[in-house]
Amino acid sequence: MVNLYVGKMRSLIIATALLVLPSVYAQGATEFSPLKFSENGTFQISIFEDLHFGENAWDTWGPEQDRKSVTVINEILNKESPDLVVLNGDLITGENGFLENATVYIDDIVGPLVDRGLTWASTYGNHDSAYNLSRTSILARERRWPNARTQQMVFDRNAGVTNYYLPVYGAGKDAVHHAPKMILWFFDSRGGNYFQELDSSGNEIPQPNWVDASVVKWFRETSKHLHHKHKKVIPSLAFVHIPTNASQAAQTEIGISKTHEPGINDDYILAQQAQGWCEDGTNSDSCSYGAQDVPFMKALVETPGLIAVFSGHDHGDTWCYKWNELLPGMTIKGNGVNLCFGQHSGYGGYGSWIRGSRQVIVTESLLKHKELDTWIRLESGDIVGSVALNSTYGEDVYPVTPDTTTNM
Repeated sequence: MVNLYVGKMRSLIIATALLVLPSVYAQGATEFSPLKFSENGTFQISIFEDLHFGENAWDTWGPEQDRKSVTVINEILNKESPDLVVLNGDLITGENGFLENATVYIDDIVGPLVDRGLTWASTYGNHDSAYNLSRTSILARERRWPNARTQQMVFDRNAGVTNYYLPVYGAGKDAVHHAPKMILWFFDSRGGNYFQELDSSGNEIPQPNWVDASVVKWFRETSKHLHHKHKKVIPSLAFVHIPTNASQAAQTEIGISKTHEPGINDDYILAQQAQGWCEDGTNSDSCSYGAQDVPFMKALVETPGLIAVFSGHDHGDTWCYKWNELLPGMTIKGNGVNLCFGQHSGYGGYGSWIRGSRQVIVTESLLKHKELDTWIRLESGDIVGSVALNSTYGEDVYPVTPDTTTNM
């Protein structure tokens, strides 16, 4: 009863705070203008992975974790000036949430962004679905804020929620009347458990943890439509919480080099989409990988202009790999798309690796070459893993990323 009371009081406090904000914040009626490159031809993205707010709210250490996670966000945004922030999954640890207040943690997460007038877009992860937490409720909570660009473009029960794209236009007042310079794709890899659903035995029902076929169909059709509409290939980036099997194949069959693909590589073997699901679609610990993400991987490599795919989920992996070959055990040949992990950003979730945020900067002049620069800004203020994802990435030599940890 004490926990329920605390949850209700928190909801009341935040709801009351929203009432005193300008009505636009409470209603989410006004949206930011379209995303654009800066006048100097750059566009920067800060990616926060696996924040895991809301763990053990009934203990002292749970709220303390959240406070430290807010500090991480603030410290990084004090050093970086992104044009867009991406919250790339596992915003909330839903299995610890109460039905009455599970989504209010969104307000804590986006507070530093709202304070700075920054705009953001989210994908949802496996911990963002639980018996007391629905993805649609998270989306509704995000959309209370005009800074949010998170959307839903595929309305199939099996699709998840955060499947959408955002165009990024060139600089200038009239840029939006021309073709976008870049497309940002967002995918929902699902996972966790269905909201308020139990099976005949009273058990929570697992949700599949891969990008669904309905989303793959939408992705292919939308990409084709954009190509025909603008009569050219538009370079793009993709964000999805759980990595595909191509990342695991690269890690285990080829190996990740500390100097050619710098980053922490401690989550070995990494957990990919469709892990724990049998080929027949049943959920079982006896099945390590059901290959249901093959259609999504095929769509990724067959999408012209896709430069990189950014994932989280595996807190102890922070590297990028250029997938440009047929990896052992795979049926799909890579086309040079870069598969990147971010940095565990939150004090919630497993692991004590130093927290941070992957930064991505795209320059208009390099887009035609499918090149970009990326680095990880740590909570300490240091930069690690700075690389150029260009034609020679995977061959170039970089400093080894230190495997640093921080604790509560």
